[in-house]
Amino acid sequence: MTTDPYTGGVDAPFSVPFVHRLRFTHDIFGADQQVLADLLECADGQPARVQFWADSNVVEAHPDLRTKVQQFCAQRSSHVERVGNLQVVPGGEEIKNEIHILERMLKIFNVSNLDRRSYVVVIGGGAVLDAVGFAVAIAHRGLRLVRLPTTTLSQDDSGIGVKNGVNLFHKKNWLGAFAAPWAVINDATLLATVSDRDFVSGFSEAVKVSLLKDPKLFAELCKNAKHIGQRDMAVALPVIRRSAELHLDHITQGGDPFEMLEARPLDYGHWSAHKLEAMSEFRLRHGEAVAMGVAIDTVYSSLAHDLPEAVADQVIQCLLDLGFGLQCPELQQTETLLDGLEEFRQHLGGRLTLTMLNHVGDPFDIHEVDRQHMCAAIDRVASLSKQAKENDGNCQTT
Repeated sequence: MTTDPYTGGVDAPFSVPFVHRLRFTHDIFGADQQVLADLLECADGQPARVQFWADSNVVEAHPDLRTKVQQFCAQRSSHVERVGNLQVVPGGEEIKNEIHILERMLKIFNVSNLDRRSYVVVIGGGAVLDAVGFAVAIAHRGLRLVRLPTTTLSQDDSGIGVKNGVNLFHKKNWLGAFAAPWAVINDATLLATVSDRDFVSGFSEAVKVSLLKDPKLFAELCKNAKHIGQRDMAVALPVIRRSAELHLDHITQGGDPFEMLEARPLDYGHWSAHKLEAMSEFRLRHGEAVAMGVAIDTVYSSLAHDLPEAVADQVIQCLLDLGFGLQCPELQQTETLLDGLEEFRQHLGGRLTLTMLNHVGDPFDIHEVDRQHMCAAIDRVASLSKQAKENDGNCQTT
């Protein structure tokens, strides 16, 4: 009997080195502009070719942004070559729901002759970062992306991540890619014009990551929630930075940056959040939906598992103190909302895996959901939120 030298196979594990560059500044197009310049590496002695993209909401709020971009490039003409004018795209979820915008971005990359050593600097909220990031990830299999997040949510969470995508088939992020950004710059000045609603919205992700990884941060959030809701930057900025660092640590040190394993703990509370966004036709901000989702899964952890009820109540109070309403009509459509469990499973693949809490800083995974307890959790969140609103109203009228 002879052995066929051709048949058989080889498994060859390998890793790819990435560098995740995260910077914190106070005035990126003013006193701190050298931080951006230092991230744009020249290629073969030639200036770095850079194209700037911006969220329409940001351009409206910062009417001098075009001038600042032009001045930045002009002052560094030997180091930076600006490719075309500032490109403006719709802000908010609209950019992720309109697939033709993706095609337009790719056409502009093409006519601009951008290549793998070219830079796309995108200035905007999380949805714009997601959509432009996806276009960058698939053009030439990847250009160099520099993110300048302009909302609290994108600075403390999504802008740090390696996910890029758009919505399709009425499903959140159905079309997307994992791609590490070249760099992320969290600039405090860019938060100045964010609406109060969007400012508060981002802190649901800080609550989420603190529950998973940092009891000290959670305690600080509970203590300072009302001050954060009032935009006290002295307490808000350190929370944004710590949340960003925790997300960065999970991505770079957690061993599963591209979510190849079953669990994805950073999506705590997100199975219902994604469904609530779609059910509301994206009327709900992502952060608002995440606040409800975190509240639901925290209460579920207390009803079906070992999380003390007092901790669940503390989480809900923290979210309420930040300024979240934790209620919407879609919460009453329980059966439709629970369909989000299967959609979440499909998005990841394999068996359903959700992260729950034994205690703050002590997460664990489950693969089955007790629907009765989950319905009870949804009802309890809505009830506590309604009660808190009524109590607040009574206080204001007395």
